[in-house]
Amino acid sequence: MEVLWWFITIVLFALGVICTVAPFLPGTTVIFAAAFIHRIVLGPEKSVGWGTIGVLALLTVVSYVFDFLGVFFGAKYFGATKWGTFGAIMGALVGLFFGIIGLFVGPVIGAIAGEFMAGKRMIDAGRAGWGSLLGNISGMIAKLVIALAMVMIFLVKVPSPF
Repeated sequence: MEVLWWFITIVLFALGVICTVAPFLPGTTVIFAAAFIHRIVLGPEKSVGWGTIGVLALLTVVSYVFDFLGVFFGAKYFGATKWGTFGAIMGALVGLFFGIIGLFVGPVIGAIAGEFMAGKRMIDAGRAGWGSLLGNISGMIAKLVIALAMVMIFLVKVPSPF
């Protein structure tokens, strides 16, 4: 039975890492849930302690902060106004409905549209869109690093099943 739970945990870890690459998908939450379920099912002797679960929960929250701040500060760093920043966030939300491409293109289009509504020129709007794309990619890389760190922390802290 223990091998089954290890298999489920590893599959969920892999799914979590894959989901982490896509913006706004709950990859780190899947990883945290896998570690939490592993702890509940197998108990303290064969799984990680509550301290490790707490660290994984904190890393999960931090990954979502990076996800949001990536789009927000990426556009802001490249000179986006409040309209451009709001447009990037709204574009990201709308992009959710258009798959992986929409998750990258949505914030760019939203930032550009927001800058146009603020009366900015095309070059300024394009800079804000570029910033939102770079911020989105930066947030995704940060989430991926956090997800891989979560898996490594779990694997280092858990007692070997063999």
